Amino acid sequence: MIIKILGSGCSNCAKLEANAKEAVKKLGLEAEFIKVTDFKEIMTYNVMSTPCLVVNEKVLSSGKVLSADTIKSLIQMNVVYQ
Repeated sequence: MIIKILGSGCSNCAKLEANAKEAVKKLGLEAEFIKVTDFKEIMTYNVMSTPCLVVNEKVLSSGKVLSADTIKSLIQMNVVYQ
């Protein structure tokens, strides 16, 4: 699983990344985390606000710092396990 955090690298981006890492750990999964700070690349995801959570190239959230439990639920609903 590839998880991208889109944003400028601000404190909210760091919080979202930490919460995503906690969610992945709670699910017992492995993931590669990528920080995307280039705004031209961020705009390719058609989002208007950051931070954004992207899992396997699907935008799951934008403009919010989600809790680990919320991220866990979103991953469970949106990711096909192999």
